[in-house]
Amino acid sequence: MATLTNQQGAGGTAAVDRRGPSALQADPALGRRVDRPSRLKIRTLVNLRWLIIAGEVVILAFVGLLMGFSAPYELCFALIGLSAWLNLLIGVASPGQRVAGDWEAAGQLALDIAQITGLVYLTGGAGNPFMLILIAPVTVAAATLPLRPVLAVGGLAIAASLALALFAWPGADGLAPLPYRLGAAAANLAGIVLIAGYVRQAAEGSARMALALDVTEAVLAREKQLSALGGLAAAAAHELGTPLATISIVAKEMAREAPTPQVKEDAELLIAQAERCREILRRLNETPETGDEVHERMSLLQLVQEVIEPHADRKEVRVEAIVTGAPGAAAPYIMRMPEITHAMTGFVENAVDFAKSEVLVSARFDAETVTVEVRDDGPGFAPDVLAKLGEPYVTTRPGAEGSRTGHIGMGLGFFIAKTLLERTGAVVTFQNSRPHGAVVAARWRRDRIETPGL
Repeated sequence: MATLTNQQGAGGTAAVDRRGPSALQADPALGRRVDRPSRLKIRTLVNLRWLIIAGEVVILAFVGLLMGFSAPYELCFALIGLSAWLNLLIGVASPGQRVAGDWEAAGQLALDIAQITGLVYLTGGAGNPFMLILIAPVTVAAATLPLRPVLAVGGLAIAASLALALFAWPGADGLAPLPYRLGAAAANLAGIVLIAGYVRQAAEGSARMALALDVTEAVLAREKQLSALGGLAAAAAHELGTPLATISIVAKEMAREAPTPQVKEDAELLIAQAERCREILRRLNETPETGDEVHERMSLLQLVQEVIEPHADRKEVRVEAIVTGAPGAAAPYIMRMPEITHAMTGFVENAVDFAKSEVLVSARFDAETVTVEVRDDGPGFAPDVLAKLGEPYVTTRPGAEGSRTGHIGMGLGFFIAKTLLERTGAVVTFQNSRPHGAVVAARWRRDRIETPGL
């Protein structure tokens, strides 16, 4: 059941309520954990390895020639040379622009860890402060690979750190005592876990945001396509009206003069189908979107009517709309923007999903602003959800308690709707009302969405 009211002068308020992010549903695939495939190109891995090799050569030359540090330099440079030869082979054998597979990239990073471990073993083990270079491959994996390869690379680096605490080339100068090496290994282990975890969280957050923004763009593009199709439908309705009328007249003549019952039945079916087509075209003509100046603007009353129209036949929830204005303020005509219609319709849908018996959509205006609010009488937003609304991947509480559909949302719909509205200049807020219920409100400056009168 839906009702619509237009009031001028009193200035009442309303809001929108829905509890957890439920109704603005996106593709179910978007609800999965963001665990993207490898984004590492072979060229990137090769260049990173050349960087490590160059750094190792500089460090060995510095500590050997300038500091006189004793170590098996023949073995050290042989290990570096082997790494350089393998890197050259990889660079030549594989196209540089090819993206490495998940485990292929993990394997190459594991080779880097093995080479660094061997070099540190030859130059003092965990007593060598350059053991911290082991953190580099793990950090690269955490930023670019799925979880399982990251755990494998991180586990290998941790095992290497512990091994270097216990074993080192016996002929190296300045071999640190075991307690110091154990402490250094523990510090390196902590660095691996903390830095990789930090980078992983940042990378996942960035990936989620990029995915959500892509979906937002897709939703907006779809709404614009539907708007364009609306104009084509109105034109088609106008052009098809005359042929359908002719078909209907001829079919009636055929039915009246039918020589057999079968012909009469076929003619009556043709009449019924033609009438059905005319009814469909009549409905299309009721809301034309031809793209001209008239149809590119709408009143607030038209906006709230479009927003609540999909729920007009609801029996269990009453959906009402009200438009109010400040005394002396002229009612605005706003631009018809698919962003606003899509977002507010989604808010209402979610409110209906969680409302006990009533949803109120309120539009109010004054000389400076226009505000549209959606309010329901449901349980309201859970505190932990309310603090994160507007971010992607906010999950409702288990079972989506209070939801009629039982859908467990991921918050992507709220993020999309909020982003769409903010792109039109709106300030979007989410809050709970007293004693119960939730409120979603969007407020614009009039000059951002108002169109001049005809």
